[in-house]
Amino acid sequence: MTAVHTSIPAPRFVSARTLTEPGAVPFTLEVCAGQQGLDRPISHPRVQKSGLALAGHFEGIAPERVQLLGHTEMTYAAALDPERRLGAFEAFLSRGLACVVVTAGHGPGVDLSRAADRHGCPVLRSPAKSSVTIHALHALLDDRLAPRARVHGVFVDVYGVGILLLGRSGIGKSECALELVERGHRLVADDVVDCVLRAPDNVSGAATELLRNHLEVRGLGVLNIRDMFGVAAVRDRKRIALVIRLVARDEDEAWDRLGIDEEWFEILGARVPLKCVPVRPGKNTACTVEVAARNELLRQAGHHSARAFHARLAAALGVQDPSIPAPGHLPGKAGP
Repeated sequence: MTAVHTSIPAPRFVSARTLTEPGAVPFTLEVCAGQQGLDRPISHPRVQKSGLALAGHFEGIAPERVQLLGHTEMTYAAALDPERRLGAFEAFLSRGLACVVVTAGHGPGVDLSRAADRHGCPVLRSPAKSSVTIHALHALLDDRLAPRARVHGVFVDVYGVGILLLGRSGIGKSECALELVERGHRLVADDVVDCVLRAPDNVSGAATELLRNHLEVRGLGVLNIRDMFGVAAVRDRKRIALVIRLVARDEDEAWDRLGIDEEWFEILGARVPLKCVPVRPGKNTACTVEVAARNELLRQAGHHSARAFHARLAAALGVQDPSIPAPGHLPGKAGP
């Protein structure tokens, strides 16, 4: 059965007010002027540091980005005569900027504050230096503006490997996750996994706010894993490094006995290694998942056990190793 995989449109923007929310960044961004513009949209995840704008060069200014004025820009503005300083700030803020952040604890001063109030451009003050402020804002905007998707499955952290368990309803995903928690591993999400693309090949998963820390087990109902097993048994978010699809065992179905074939599960355009694991009564699926996590750690370290065995086998038989792809051949296939 194909997993439910629902793309969620990425937010087109966040408001400047988002930057001031408690916990949004590791420090407090104080609103100094232009409060009426706090709902202006920020639609670009990168901060722009445009010192030349105060000198009258506006080429490349992107109003949808957070504009940053650091120590260099503010000391330059302070050195200008009052008329030129006010004119520089007026020309800069008249371009419909989403937000201006002044760093290193500098106050905006009277001229910047007046221009901000006149043009409705919010000006925030950061106590941190520019590099720290930029890093924090990039992390926040990358998260809030990232592409998102929802997958029906169970997500666990096994030996530090984020494993997404897929399969039809009732096949045993939650029971497997419960046994993994009893073995000392951690639950991330049950039933609904919110996925966020954080880099071209990095997808992280988390539980929805309502279901966080909870696991549904047939016959027992909904369990609070954090309350039952402690804070170390859960985590809020984890990178998805491996997808395991649990499937009912079919005697007539052919399986990859050596582990040479590569399959992939695509989430938000990123390809994640996929393994199909047959389940049947009496089989310890949790143990198999643990071994899959260990094998993935080896693979990430550059050691592919199945291919190494196949190469030794081919050498012993004196034949060409068929697991080595031909020139121009791309191994593996995308999972459903």
